[in-house]
Amino acid sequence: MLFKEIIGQQAVKDRLVRSFKEGRISHAQLFLGPEGSGSLPMALAYAQYISCKNKTNEDSCGQCSSCVKYNKLVHPDLHFVYPVALSKDVKTSTDVAANWREAFLDNPYITLFNWFEQLSAENKQAVIGVEESGEILRKLSLTTYEAEYKIMIIWQAEKMNPAAANKLLKILEEPPDKTLFLLVCENEDQLLRTIVSRTQLIKINKISDRDLIDALVSRHNQTPDAAEKVAHLADGSYAEAQLLLSENENAGQNLASFQKLMRASLKFDPKAVMAWIDDISVAGRERQKNFLNYALHIMRESMIVNYGDTILVKLGADEQDFVKKFSPFIHGRNIERFIDELNKAHYHMERNANAKILFMDLACKFSELLNVPKPDLVN
Repeated sequence: MLFKEIIGQQAVKDRLVRSFKEGRISHAQLFLGPEGSGSLPMALAYAQYISCKNKTNEDSCGQCSSCVKYNKLVHPDLHFVYPVALSKDVKTSTDVAANWREAFLDNPYITLFNWFEQLSAENKQAVIGVEESGEILRKLSLTTYEAEYKIMIIWQAEKMNPAAANKLLKILEEPPDKTLFLLVCENEDQLLRTIVSRTQLIKINKISDRDLIDALVSRHNQTPDAAEKVAHLADGSYAEAQLLLSENENAGQNLASFQKLMRASLKFDPKAVMAWIDDISVAGRERQKNFLNYALHIMRESMIVNYGDTILVKLGADEQDFVKKFSPFIHGRNIERFIDELNKAHYHMERNANAKILFMDLACKFSELLNVPKPDLVN
């Protein structure tokens, strides 16, 4: 993975290159960034740069024997740890290494859902178990084969169970010589504070809209206008942008689903609500998350329309017609709660909440919020 293949994040790339040049390579670093920001490919590009035999001032050469092996994820001094669905046949990352190489090489901006979809384990718990700690020690006890450093990349480090986290803490306190730990994490608050305190933080922000638009135009042959709309919905996540592009042929599906939910919730028609829940609950989890993101988008655009700033609105023709009628229901007395409820639903969906229960709760909350009177109607 080359730095130039990562979308945006130039300041982070410069910092990592500079740290190598100045000999300030911390033995444990935490690459912290939201889903789709590029934290995993950034960690790999950094590892490849350190190991490259003919590096430039800005990037790996991409052609030396080390880079060739990195590009195939088969370098003997590069090791990965990632969540797995524990079973009698799968205890550690090593047991599904071939699946991992295939999944990452297909999409370096891989999400946890993408990974478990590759494993056909979408509804199972993602965990880095205690057996993984023993495997880490085994791998790091080996001498380096080709590079100066052995590098261990731990993706989704927050998925370590307590026993695994405590064992890793001991390794971080007394690391083997010439060993680098690159922890990749989306939720810092789910990591042991003692682990966080022993790592150097590499903060990776959401991808800027400009960088995301440029990537969509160059990599996916989108027109600037189409790329701008996708980037606006993706909210700085290339993973989300990829999902939105893959669903373009069903662009009206989210709008139709949102309309049904609002109509059923307004006067709370139980039969219509249950019919809507039956439809959306059979969709894949990524489609459900995508719908929640779309609902957030419509709420925000409705608020803008309601308060007259139509120049800022980014909607298709059908969406504009709907939002024009829907926007009076969205105002200062309910918008914050709408957004809060949708964000909470998205959070719980990522953690495998029961879809039918989650969406029934959402419909009930929406019924209440849609009937909150506008400020100018309150005495």
